Amino acid sequence: MVEFSKVNLKDIEEDDEGEEEGEEVESAPPLKVGEEREIGSNGLKKKLMKRGLNWETPQFGDEVTVHYVGSLSDGSIFISTRASNEPFTLKLGRGDIVIGLDHGIVTMRRGEVALFTLPPELAYGASGRAGIPPNAVVQLEVELLSWITVVDVCKDGGIIKKILENGEQIGPPGDLDEVRVNYKAMLVDGTIVADTRDEGVEFYIKDGHFCPALVKAIKTMKKGERVNLVVQPQYGFGEVGKKSNELPSIPPKSTLSISAELLSFKRVIDITGDLKVKKKVLREGEGTVTANEGAAVTDRNYLWITKCRCNSGSVSLLVRYKAMLEDGTVFERKGIDGEQPLEFITDEEQTIVGLDRAVSTMKKNEYALVTISPEYGFGSTEVKQDLAVVPPSSTILYEVEMLDFVREKAPWEMSNAERIEAAAWKKEEGNQLFKNGKYQRAAKKYDKVLQAADYVGEDGYLTGDDEKVVKSLRVSCWLNGAACSLKLNNFGEAINLCSKILDVESCNVKALYRRAQAYMGISELHSAEMDIKRASEADPHNREIKLIQKSLKQLQAESNRRDAKLYKAMFPSTSKDASTAAKRLKTGEDDTRDEYVSAMEAGNASVDQAASDTTAKT
Repeated sequence: MVEFSKVNLKDIEEDDEGEEEGEEVESAPPLKVGEEREIGSNGLKKKLMKRGLNWETPQFGDEVTVHYVGSLSDGSIFISTRASNEPFTLKLGRGDIVIGLDHGIVTMRRGEVALFTLPPELAYGASGRAGIPPNAVVQLEVELLSWITVVDVCKDGGIIKKILENGEQIGPPGDLDEVRVNYKAMLVDGTIVADTRDEGVEFYIKDGHFCPALVKAIKTMKKGERVNLVVQPQYGFGEVGKKSNELPSIPPKSTLSISAELLSFKRVIDITGDLKVKKKVLREGEGTVTANEGAAVTDRNYLWITKCRCNSGSVSLLVRYKAMLEDGTVFERKGIDGEQPLEFITDEEQTIVGLDRAVSTMKKNEYALVTISPEYGFGSTEVKQDLAVVPPSSTILYEVEMLDFVREKAPWEMSNAERIEAAAWKKEEGNQLFKNGKYQRAAKKYDKVLQAADYVGEDGYLTGDDEKVVKSLRVSCWLNGAACSLKLNNFGEAINLCSKILDVESCNVKALYRRAQAYMGISELHSAEMDIKRASEADPHNREIKLIQKSLKQLQAESNRRDAKLYKAMFPSTSKDASTAAKRLKTGEDDTRDEYVSAMEAGNASVDQAASDTTAKT
């Protein structure tokens, strides 16, 4: 027969108030053996007779096993579990002995012995009981032998978890993780309705298994943890139950008892945030440091460190892998069966995006299975690899091992000279990427330049020449970053970067020009007109500024026509007036254009052709 615990939710809620009193006591210095102290403000006193082990204490709702001896103030004993050598198990918060004692036990540690003195209102009150007179002060000597932590998993009494054995400090698993669980489920009468035996069963948390309660409980467990679950029907098999050919069926509205152990689990990480590149960790790596962006991957047995350009911030890494289709067909091997390992620079498009992104998250000696959807793999094209052909739109798998890597030297680890040199090098890399149409990657390079520049002078040493170089690098990379943003239609970022330049160089023609382009991209035509006007005043003969001014006038004309058309549609009864208004808008626009062109032709300054939006190099 299975014994089911009855959980009183009201008791659990009231227990929270009791925990506050316990916290007040624990904030005081620990008791010394033989020392007595009042707990809380209700007259409960505790005298420490023997120290306990560790620092953990039970909580309200837990099931504790104790020996206790009760006596009156004259020393007469009215109850003792030691006399029968049968410990007593009680649920804290229910007052199974007396409610005041529960507030004392929550301050105890495993193996501790304490003497509690309870006033009548916390003991047997004005009525007393057999052998205990009314309004009696009683003393209870308690030894805390052990306890089982009890958790209300869903906070509604539907799944009560008793922790029989604490697990390791690994876990709990997440929704994507693969777990191996050993469990046995029984009905109230002890009938076994499910049993995985000792070997357990593997499944992914997100896929569910057996019943909702099992998965919900596992998500609260650590590796090696053993529990007993009391599951109400709404988290089991509800109103319909479950039929089975091999084991007894589960009747409708059945309460279940499930003993479970989380044997192991493999973390599955969503690398890209859209579940299209997932990494299942088959073997954890060393430490906490992962390979980061800008790392070169190679073999630990090769003299690869010389390939690391420390001044540019490159990083050397190492992987070997086996690449497969979903049916198990191997199409590539690196570093396996005599093959050389792969050496590459992450984020340099030297391998498929999915593998690049996954490798960057790995630790030394980590071994993982990476699943890559076509969007991050070879796409919709057929690709011939070393050992097989990858069909179009294939999901591919990589068993990858990170053998070694040397992390990128961070800006704060460099001297000023190294920071400036690294920034200049990365700027040139960014310029080359821009010329090759790699705008996203170029923007990242410019960001790294700015990060390095921000640390120049952090150590307090900055010469005048260094300050000039840093300012030039910042302005250059803001400009180039703005050009990348324009190419990527990220107009907001382009405006932000150009505004930074104009904060330090208010008449920078390129910044005005590119910010005007961005304003036009978001239809902020008035702001664009102001920037073009300032740029034209600074350099009236610049051809690019004249061209963008012409484009702006065309956009303004189109905007005016749309406004007139909208006005006509909103007020059809006054269509004649609307037509006249449109003509007036057209006439006013033509007059403004003539005045603007005349003003520009009267200027006499010149601007470098470099303001063109087709180049990022400054």
